[in-house]
This record gives sequence, structure tokens and C-alpha cells, in this order.
Amino acid sequence: MDPTVLGSKLASSLMASLVRKLFAPDAPGAGLTDKPVRLSSLVSFRGEQRTLGEKEVRALARRMVAAATESPGEPPFPADEEPAVTDALTARLLALGDLDMDDVQAVHLGHGELARALARTAPSPTGLSTDAGYFLDSATEWACLQILEFFTRRSTFVARTLVEQTRNQAVLIAKTDELLSRTPRPGAADRAFERRYLQHIADRHNRITIYGIDLRDSPDRWPLEVAYLSLEATTVEERALPEEHPAGPLTVQLPAEDALLTHDRVLLRGDAGSGKTTLVQWLAVTAAKGGAHMPFVLPLRTLIRAGALPTPADFLKAVSCPLAPPQGWAERVLTAGRGLILIDGLDEIPAPDRTRTRDWLLALIHAFPGSNRWLLTSRPTAVRPDWLAAEGFHELLLAPMRRPEVATFVHRWHTAARAPEYEGPLLDSLRTKRDLARLATNPLMCGLICALHRDRRGYLPRGREELYEAALTMLLTRRDRERGLGEEELGENAQLEVLQRLAYALVLSARTEMDVETAEAIVERCLPSISARGDAASVLRALLLRSGLLRQPALGVVDFVHRTFQDYLGARYAVEEGHLDVLLSHADDTQWEDVIRLAVTHARPRERASLLRQLLARETPRLTLLALSSLEHDTVVDATVKAAVESQAAALIPPRTTAEAKTLAEAGPLVLELLPGPDGLTAEEALAVTVTASVLGGEEPDGALAVLRRFREHPDLDVRRQLAGTWNRFDAEEYAVEVLDHLDRTDLFITCASAEQRAALGRMRPWPHPAFKGAHSAEDILASLPAPEAVTELDVWDNPLLTDLSTLLPLTSLSRLLVRGGPTLEGLDRLTALASLGFSDIGDIARLRSLRGIRYLYVLQELPGAALTDALPGDSDLEFLFLSEGSTENTGLRGLRHWTTLQALSLGPLTAGLTVADWQEVMALPELTHLYLNARIIRDFPHSIEAMPELPGIELLHVANMHGAEDLSPLVPRLPGLRSVTLQSSPGEPLSATLYEGLFPNIEINLDLR
Repeated sequence: MDPTVLGSKLASSLMASLVRKLFAPDAPGAGLTDKPVRLSSLVSFRGEQRTLGEKEVRALARRMVAAATESPGEPPFPADEEPAVTDALTARLLALGDLDMDDVQAVHLGHGELARALARTAPSPTGLSTDAGYFLDSATEWACLQILEFFTRRSTFVARTLVEQTRNQAVLIAKTDELLSRTPRPGAADRAFERRYLQHIADRHNRITIYGIDLRDSPDRWPLEVAYLSLEATTVEERALPEEHPAGPLTVQLPAEDALLTHDRVLLRGDAGSGKTTLVQWLAVTAAKGGAHMPFVLPLRTLIRAGALPTPADFLKAVSCPLAPPQGWAERVLTAGRGLILIDGLDEIPAPDRTRTRDWLLALIHAFPGSNRWLLTSRPTAVRPDWLAAEGFHELLLAPMRRPEVATFVHRWHTAARAPEYEGPLLDSLRTKRDLARLATNPLMCGLICALHRDRRGYLPRGREELYEAALTMLLTRRDRERGLGEEELGENAQLEVLQRLAYALVLSARTEMDVETAEAIVERCLPSISARGDAASVLRALLLRSGLLRQPALGVVDFVHRTFQDYLGARYAVEEGHLDVLLSHADDTQWEDVIRLAVTHARPRERASLLRQLLARETPRLTLLALSSLEHDTVVDATVKAAVESQAAALIPPRTTAEAKTLAEAGPLVLELLPGPDGLTAEEALAVTVTASVLGGEEPDGALAVLRRFREHPDLDVRRQLAGTWNRFDAEEYAVEVLDHLDRTDLFITCASAEQRAALGRMRPWPHPAFKGAHSAEDILASLPAPEAVTELDVWDNPLLTDLSTLLPLTSLSRLLVRGGPTLEGLDRLTALASLGFSDIGDIARLRSLRGIRYLYVLQELPGAALTDALPGDSDLEFLFLSEGSTENTGLRGLRHWTTLQALSLGPLTAGLTVADWQEVMALPELTHLYLNARIIRDFPHSIEAMPELPGIELLHVANMHGAEDLSPLVPRLPGLRSVTLQSSPGEPLSATLYEGLFPNIEINLDLR
């Protein structure tokens, strides 16, 4: 009998009910026993409490056989064999009690193998025909299938199965471990070394010095995770928006420790004491604990001493790492793209050595081009801005500490120093004393101020010179006093004499480290004037042990604990020795800037006037600003000289471009007092002034806010954009009240990136065009809008929480929506009033085709399908379409002719050229009069312009992102109907109308300079 026929005769409902009677009911409990539960204890015809006997089992078998023979159709075997078949099936069912297995093992066997096991265990039937034997085997399999189904439904089965699997897995793991322990593994030596190396890195760099916390009862080094303060880094990025809504450069801030999350190559700039080296330590320790990348901490001041910069094989040896790696290990790490190369202190090596350092760095990058991460730190002016830009390095600048960060630092400092009683008074002084607040802009100065405040029991010095003098007194004399050392130790004046000469020698050599032998020679020359006991070696050793300013970072090398002290003491010695001509001879060297500024502070009035006059005499912008910045911190200057400095600086103030504005800001917060406006300034000058004040907002928020407040009624859109875009540099509520709430909202958007900004937004006059960046729930967005019905445009950036756009229905006037980096366009079809939509980085755009009211569409991501009609709304009467980078990678312009209402087409920086077929789609648009082209198409795909046919209907041409040398002549014969041409430059790129006037005679040419 065919199995399917037999299956129809032995219905599952019948088999299940009969099989269930073969087994005893579930016992209480989970059945989690160490001893397996055999089938003999489960069947109901065995055991102590039997409910069935052989007679009852035979009756069950008879019912199964009868069900197969009595149903309609051909009988499975001759009728006279029915008793024999019943006896054989009974014997096989009774054999369940004789199998040496449990239910878990039975299920593992499967119903077929279990049936064969029953056939082997039961007596073999005799005298059965072939059909009867086939029926017996098939019926046994059907019964076993129902038996296994019954087992899996028992309450104890799952528990027993998990126990069995756990036992088997444990055995397998033990055997695998034993096998692995006996088998040598590839790379085992590397992995064993890496475990030791990462622990070494974590231990070596997990402690930092908080300057000033080194009194008798306070340790001078603290765990990095306790002392580390997350600072911010800033960078300037271009906001990628359609050409007709350009935003220009945007200043972006991010936590400094996240510098390598979005960029594999970073040049991090920061002033002295800003925390660059501490950040390097933090990144190294974080990587060591994570294990994904192998950190290599390479201080350039140490590497440069050896002459030739090290190859990867010598990285560890060059920094005196005591661990010896397996041969070729560092190269294997870099080849695999697992390296984190942290190169610290580009500014601490001489200028001639920086070129070969760059060559060395680029050689490493080219030799190991994988996903390694590279960080190089430097002072801001050590190298030009684009020094590594061609190699893909992203530049970041460590921002000065803002008031919240200063407060956090002060709190952590006093907690670590166990001096909470001084925390409150110091915070009050930092809030009310402007000069003091100006100094507290980096971790070094904050630490010194905290230490001085505590050490002097609440007295704080005024001005830069007094602060440093007080710091030197504290560091040079306190250790001896606190430790009760005798008279044989050097006094403060003797220490200063030696330290000044050491510092000046380093300044002259443009280095920050010197050999011990060189240092001892300098000390030897000092001995007659300081009356010290012992020889030069012992005096140097005493300074290393007790001065708090000098240290020995590696065997045979000495340096100052921070470059700031070296510059201060070197400048002091230069002034004392009358070496003003030496200082001036190095004025063009950016590495001498701090030394010269500090020398002006040290100098006597006549010397100070002479220095400033000679700086002005060079008539260079940088030196004029250097003279201007030297007037800070209570420096007394001859009135005539001061007036000359300010007069010459007036040629630089107001700045006229963004670049000039940022250069001007390097002079420091004193510039804020000289910034004019808004009266009498052009729109470009007004923009540059607000950029300068914005840059200084982190360092001097009160003074910067006073300047920006004056421009809050300015009508120029770029000025208003700058004022709105710098919100994150200031206290959210204060800046909203003083500046933002007064701005003209026309064509202006405001970006909220935090809960504090959302709260401030809710207390301002309504903004028709708000933007929300980051994770904000729909409820939070709506709650921050005082008048949801007044919102006409909305931008949403990188928001994973906004998954259903229909939650925006309360924005009843919303006509334009831009969504970037969201999970989906779900619910978009319910925003029926929407006329303009832009989107990018959206996972699912399936709802896009349902939009019928869209007139303006901005596509900033790759479209699926083979034609534009596969993804874009086919039922809408589009008037404007923007296609940006990557959007036409799959589709080209196929299907564009479908939108016959299209009046303007904007093609952004496409990644694929345009074909003749693409342009034919454009030709088929009867209403098209405006064509926007990104200049990248002209530069990168000139064949795309050659493929363009004559388009007589185009009246307006807009070319964006121009570098200034693009050849537009191929466009002229192809656009005979032009009436107006607009040329827009890339930010900072020169662009001249005279270059193109001859190409477009009798046509209006407009320049848009960014």
C-alpha cells in the first residue's frame, strides 16, 4: 500500500489518541534528574502502577489495524492476515518497554529509526505476505511518529532536552579545549604578546599628573578615568544641501576623544596645556581595554633624538617599551589594519625636522594603507592649515574650556585633593573675576589656579606674570617645606637660575628635550653663581627630584613638565640677559610666539616699548596681532606705543573674510574689545566680525556674547546664519534670550541638538523653520514648538527615534520637510499638505511613490530600481527635482520624461556621467526652463557635457561649487535660449566674472561668492 494512502486511513487524530494511552501521565516536577528516565518507566504497561496490560495493548493495535482495513478503498492486505498483523503490531508496541533509551534519545533517533529499533527488539513475525509486512512496517512508523510528537509535548521534555544538550556541550567544549591545548595555533605567539602589551599600555598611560596636587597628603598622579576631562574639538565642514539653499561652512563641535570615530586620519591642534597629550593617553588606554586596535604611543620629542625615525619594527624600542614583540609583529598589525598610531608633539621638534617627519608618516601610511587609525598632535601654528590635507587628514582644534567644563574640572580637582571647602569660593571667583576666568581656559592653567587657591588659603594672583610667579614659588619651594628637608637643598632663586638657563638653551635649540650630559654642562656653568653643594650631576638630580618643573621622561633625557614653563622661564632669562635682539630675530618663527609674548610681560617698560615697536615695524599681520596679543593680562605699556599697536591693528580690524576672522581670533579675547559694528560695516565685514566673536565664544563667552548681541538686528542672511549657527558655543538659555529670539526668521533655520536647546526653543518666539539634530522623540520635538501650527519647514538630522512621520501631523502648516539619516519614511503619505521633500540616508523609501502633492523633491541618496519612475512619485506634478551624489547610480535619468510639469532640474555632484540617452530624457520635458549643474560634473565628467544636445528651452543656468577655472564654453552652443547665468564658488575659492563674460555675451552673469 502506498504510504500516502495509508496516511489517509490512519488519521493523526486517531493515532494520537491511541498512542497517548500507551504512556503514563506526567509526574509532577520538571524531571531534571541526573539519571536518565528510560522508556520503560514511561509506558503504562510497565512499572509499579500499570494501567494497561498486554491485553489492552493488543486491543489498541487491533483498533489501528481495523481503521486501515475498514475504511473505503482497497484493503492494505488480505483480510485473513488481520489477526497475525495485529499480533505483530502488538509485539512491536510492547517492545517500547524493552528499549534501553529515554525519550530525548528517542526523539533524536527520529520516527523511522525508532520504528526499526522496535522491529529489531520485537519477535520477527512469520508467515506474513509482502503486503502485510509492508503494512506492519508502515503502521509502526506512523505510530512512532505520533509517539515522538507525544514526547515533545510532555512538560518535562524541554527541560530534559536542555539538560542533555548542556551536558553534551560541556563534554564537547572539554574535548575541544584539550585538542586545542595539544595543537599549536597560528598566531598564538602574537596573541600572547598582545595580551601583555595591551596591559602594559593600560598601566603605563592610565595615570596623569594634575599639576599642583602634590602636597604631602595628596598624590601627584591620578587614575586617568578619574582625572580625565572630556574636552571638545572643533572643525569646519561644508553642509551638503541643494545648491539653491546653500548653507556655507558650518562649525562643528564633537568630543575630542571621538576624533577617530568618523575619520581614520586626524591632525589635532591645541594650545599649550590644552590636553593634547592627555587625550593621547586616553585614546591609548581606551584602545588597550577594547582590544580592537593596537595602540602605538609615539612622542616625537623622544623619537627625533635617535636621528632616523623608527620603522614599525622599532616602534616599541624607540619609546623604551620593556616588552620584546615577536619578529614582524608590528608589521602584521599594521598590514591587518589594526593599528592606532598616536604621534604626539609635532610642535615640540625643530621646524626642519617636521618635513622629514611628514615624509616618514606618509611613507608609513602608504606602506600600510588599510584601516589603521592615525592621530598627530600639534600646536595650532606649528604647520600650515593644509599641511596634511592632501593625504586625507581631517583637522580638528581642541576648543578652550568653557564655563561648564571649568566647573567640572574644579569639582574633580578639589574632590581628588580632598579639599571641598575651597571649591565654592574658587568657582565664585572664576565667575566674577574676568581676568582670572581668561586664564582658566585649559587643564594646565585650571590646575595651577586650583592649586594656588588652595595653597594660599583662598588668595588668587592677578595677571599672567603674577600667576606664573606664584605657580613657580609653589612648585619650587613647597616640596622642601612639606617634606621637612634640610638646608642643603637649593633655594627658590638658585633653582630659578638653573631652570632659566636650561629653558633658554632649549628655546634656542628649538627643542623640548636635551641630553643629561648637555644639561649637566649648563648646570656646571651655573655653579659659581648659585653656591650649591655638590657637583653638577647632584644639582641636576635634585632639580629632577624636587623642583616640580623638570623631569626625566626617558633614560638620559630631561625636559620640562610642560612647554609653557619652558617658554616662560626662557623668556625671563632672555629679558634678564638683554637678548631682545635674539627674540626679535625669531619673531617669524611660530614656535617663538609664546616666548615673545611672555618676554613682553617680563620686560621693563622701556624694553617692552622697544619690543612692541619693532614687532610693528615688520608690518606683517601676524606680528601685528602678536604685538596686540602681548598687551593682555595687566601688562603696563607706554600710552603712545599702545596707541600705535591698536592703530596698526585697525588695518586688520574689522576682518573682511572668514579666514581673516579666524586669524584675528588667534590674538585672544582682547580682540573682542576692538571689534566694531554693526554700524558702518559691509555685509561681508559684519559676517567676519561675527565669525571672530563666535570663535572666541568658548574662551570668553561673556565678551563674545556682548559683540554678537549687537548684530542681532542685522538684516543680512549670512550674518543671521552665523549667529544662529554658533548657538552651541554658549549657554543655551542665555544665548536664546540675548540673541536668537531677536533674529529675523526669514529664510533662517535654527538647529536644536540637545535637551537644553529644545527647552530654550520652547520659550522663544515661534520659528517657522526649526531643525533637530540627533535623537529626539516626536513628543519632545512637538513639546519644544510653542506654536506647531506656525512651522512651515522642518529639518530632521540623524534621528533614530522618529520612525513614523505621521506623528508630525500637528504641524498643520508644514509644507517642506528634509529628513537625513532616519530609519524610514513610514507615515509620509499622511502628510498630504507637504509640497517639498528632501531626504538622504533613509533605509526604506517605499512610501515615496504614494506622494501625490509633492512639487519640489530633493533626492540625496541612491535610488533603487532601473528608472526614476521605479522609486519617485509618479502621480505627482513635480516642478523642481534635485538629484545629488549617488542618486542616479542605478537609474541614470531614465524615466525623467514622465514628469512633463518639471520646470527646474538640479543635478548635484553626481558619481556617474550622463549619456546621450539621459539628455534625451531632459529634452522631452516641455516646461523645463531652469538647469542647475554642479561644477563637479563639468570637471570630472566632461563627456557628459559633450553628450548634451541643444536645449533651447533653458533660460536660466546655475553652476555651483566652482573652483574658478572650469571651462564652460561647451555649454554655450547647447543652451541658445539663455537669459541669465549664476556662478557660485566653492567656499574660499576665487571666482572672476571677467573670465566668463565673453562666453555669454548680452547675458546677465551673477556671482555668488561663498
